[in-house]
Amino acid sequence: MALPQTTLEQWFVLQTVIEKGGYAQAAAHLHRSQSSVSYALSSLQERLGLPLLEMAGRRAVLTEQGQALLAQARPLIAAFTQLEQRAMGLKGGTRTQMSLVVDSVFPKRQLFSALKTFQQQFPQTQVHLTEILRTESARQLSERAADLYITTLAPENALSGRWLLDVDFIPVASSEHPLLHLPAALTAADLARFPLITIADADAQRQEKRRLDPAASWTFTTVEAALDAISVGVGYGWMPQERVQNALESGRLCRLPLVAGRVRQTPLYLTFGADADAHDHTVNALAQIVTQEIAATSR
Repeated sequence: MALPQTTLEQWFVLQTVIEKGGYAQAAAHLHRSQSSVSYALSSLQERLGLPLLEMAGRRAVLTEQGQALLAQARPLIAAFTQLEQRAMGLKGGTRTQMSLVVDSVFPKRQLFSALKTFQQQFPQTQVHLTEILRTESARQLSERAADLYITTLAPENALSGRWLLDVDFIPVASSEHPLLHLPAALTAADLARFPLITIADADAQRQEKRRLDPAASWTFTTVEAALDAISVGVGYGWMPQERVQNALESGRLCRLPLVAGRVRQTPLYLTFGADADAHDHTVNALAQIVTQEIAATSR
């Protein structure tokens, strides 16, 4: 196979001329002389045997052939630029990938905002995200297979993590649920007459010895499934307030008027993986971005 007759540098110069509007502007942007820009483009067109540029007034524009060829070259230019950025990151100690374990009740808006910011700062790093339930936290933390965790912690282990926020859980039911038609504030006895919707992983469902009659409690493995069950009137449940806010505003769900205990809070902590020496600036950067995102939205 013959070697290419053109170079990526020549195509990059062509793209810059079009984006900046002319030879002089491209030369200034590339910190090169205008003659070197002209030579790169004339050499490119000569090797292809096609005119790629023409002048429209004082502005350089692509010919029809130039439009077609540059459109095909743009992804190659972008891929090569990304390759060099990744190489620079590796040289500076930036990871190419990292793993993040997050409790499923962590607010999605803050999570994805933080990940977007991280992606902008570390485009060469892939983040592998795993969502878990609270009942899985202890097992996940004991394995320490991830680089960063956002989970609950047992009280005796709380000092090993960095507190991020308290997730508020409120009691909700379908707007048509019988509990909402009772005349007074609800007591524990009132609630006990109807199924409670809970969330737990499959292992916890099998192993946990429940204090409630199994017939009085329905358990699901995702927040979404639990919310769907509540929405159609299967039962009531304590759900993250942030996740049910839209349903409350639309009237699809209603907050239950309890006599006491109207809000339950679950604290979430930020914890690093087992190998403290492996906390390079990439992992620390994500931890800092998440912390800053929570601080900014809680003001």
